[in-house]
Parts: sequence; structure tokens; C-alpha cells
Amino acid sequence: LKLDDVEYFTKLVCKMLSTTSNIFRRCFKKTAALGAAVARLKHTLPDLKYDFGALEPYISADIMKLHYEKHHNAYVNNLNIAEDKLAEALQKGNLNAVISLQPALKFNGGGHINHTIFWQNLNPKGGGEPDGDLLQQIKDDFSTFERMKSELVAATVAIQGSGWGWLGYNPVSGRLRVATCANQDPLQATTGLVPLFGIDVWEHAYYLQYKNVRPDYVNAIFNVANWKDVSERLAKARLT
Repeated sequence: LKLDDVEYFTKLVCKMLSTTSNIFRRCFKKTAALGAAVARLKHTLPDLKYDFGALEPYISADIMKLHYEKHHNAYVNNLNIAEDKLAEALQKGNLNAVISLQPALKFNGGGHINHTIFWQNLNPKGGGEPDGDLLQQIKDDFSTFERMKSELVAATVAIQGSGWGWLGYNPVSGRLRVATCANQDPLQATTGLVPLFGIDVWEHAYYLQYKNVRPDYVNAIFNVANWKDVSERLAKARLT
């Protein structure tokens, strides 16, 4: 090779190395930014809008404290752990690990989703009957509020083991439905129904106060039902 050729190729290689280096730097910056974004998106316990004892006598302060600080917090922590493992598995292209993490994601993710709705569905000044569009929708789909309540109570009490009873909205038919889910299965991901009002019948939600008398607990929930929150969820579901 002539000297001019060597100089040409040297400059070309240097330029290529410089370009590659810039690409790596940009990728590293983007990866770091993504990592920071993921760190900011860690799941946390939602703030309660009332004190632990505010729902008494229907739900005791001891149950609320245990339920929120221990059980819901465990779902949040385990969901974050599962998502970290999922990110690592995806980065490594480990499909077996991705698949093996699905039960933990479903259980802990569902637990976080369900409980977040549950706290908002309750209010110390709640109870009574809903009004406005929610009440009209209930009448359209169940004839009366009492009939809807009876169906929801019966379905929820009848759950074998642990699970949730739900009043949900079917976005396809535009109708309300009573449904149940086992364990912490999230309603929308499981059935396609949009969750409006949920009743937790895991024993940790009521056993310290109601022992094994689940019907008393399920009926008592309606005394602190936050129908304003349920109405807002219905309005939002209708827009989707």
C-alpha cells in the first residue's frame, strides 16, 4: 500500500471508531436514563385518605393497620422484586425465566391493583345508596339497588377460599355485572370487566373482627361504601 492509502484507511478507521464510541455513549446515556425512569416507577403503597380507625365499627383499626401496612405492603414489595427479575430476564433474553415470573407478577400485581381500588372504595362517610348515573345504571341492569346488593353479597360470600367479589362494568355491552375472582386475580385482566366496587374476602380482611362469619363482614362493607368513587369509576369506564 502507498502512504496515501495508509493515511486514508487510518483516518477512516479512526472516524469509524469515533462514530462507534459516540453511539455507545448515546446508548449508555439512554440506558442510564431508562434505568432512572424505571427506578422512579417503583410501586409504592397509596396514601390512605382516612385513619385506620375511621371505618369503625364496620372495620376495626387493628384490621386496617394489619391489612394496609403488612399485607398490601407485601404485595407492593414482592411486585417490585418480580419486576426487577423480569427486567433482568428480558435483558438476558431468558424466556424460561420470563415465563416462570408470570405467577408472581399476576399474584402480587393483582394484589396491588385490587387493594388500591379497595381503599378508595371505602369512606367513613359512605354507605346508603348511590345516586345519579350510577343508581340509574344499577336500576337498568338489576331493577333495584337492593337486588344488585343481594347478588353481590351472595356471590362474594360463596367464594371458596380466598378471593374478591366485584361490581364491574362490561365495556362491550355497556352493562354492569357481578363477578368474582379467585385469590388476587385482577378483575379486568381476568374477565375484561372494569372494576368499580370490590370486596376483599381474604381472611386477613375480616377474621380478627368477624371470625368465620363472612356474611356479616360482607354486608357491613356497604355501610362504608364510597359510592362517589364508584360513580367516578363508572364515568371513566364509559369513556374507554
